[in-house]
Amino acid sequence: MSPTWRDAEPPVPAPPRGLRDGLRVIRRGVPAVLVLMLGVLLILPLRGIERLVHGRRRPWTGPHVQIVCRLVLACIGLRWRREGTPLRGPGAVVANHSSWLDILTLNAALPVFFVSKAEVARWPGINILTRVTDTHFVTRDPKLARAQALEFAERIRAGHRLLFFPEGTSSDGRRVLPFKPTLFQGFLADDLPAGLAIQPVSATYHAPPGRDPRFYGWWADMDLGPHLLSILAARRHGHVTVRLHPPIPVAGNDRKTLSAACYSAIEADFRGLATPA
Repeated sequence: MSPTWRDAEPPVPAPPRGLRDGLRVIRRGVPAVLVLMLGVLLILPLRGIERLVHGRRRPWTGPHVQIVCRLVLACIGLRWRREGTPLRGPGAVVANHSSWLDILTLNAALPVFFVSKAEVARWPGINILTRVTDTHFVTRDPKLARAQALEFAERIRAGHRLLFFPEGTSSDGRRVLPFKPTLFQGFLADDLPAGLAIQPVSATYHAPPGRDPRFYGWWADMDLGPHLLSILAARRHGHVTVRLHPPIPVAGNDRKTLSAACYSAIEADFRGLATPA
């Protein structure tokens, strides 16, 4: 198990209180679950046909997942906006990691395929989202680094836009944790497409008025169920801004310079946001 980040004690998610909160959970949660279920049912035959026509490429199911995530966010009531232009040509995406909500907000902003630690595949609820979005699971074992780099290369050559979280864990959504340069080694393989680039992406969550600024953050030992219920029961929601920064060419860089450049681009959006302990 990878260590989780902790600074101060996480806030205790406010449980639904009273009839209105309960009805709000039902009004938001039931449509969100139905959208996810319908999305799963539709993507299975779609992926089968797509494989016959396009092989390893995902020109149909990527946008399908994007639409599903946008609809789920609409059901929840969390507003989002995208700034910047998506990467053209071969490459990957790296982003800060704040919450399970990143699966929805980042997929809503652009079609991506997440790279996540293997433990996530066993998390109830989250594992459904990761499977539907064709998440690529990795084990943080140096002995497997070479084999996993080859898998990354294969997916990038197939046109998949892989998304990495270089922090290695989630934070409270008010800061960016140090990036792990090791994760960038997979972009330096000799057989990757020419012109490969990495696009830094920042997802900045803004809490509802009057709520803890870390309201959307999910980290340390926070349980998923209470956090999910607090999101669904919120009387009002804030918003999230997904900013697509200029792509950084891989050529001429090593894993440390790539990591530093991506960190600098993303961290700039969080300066001054950190909540004192």
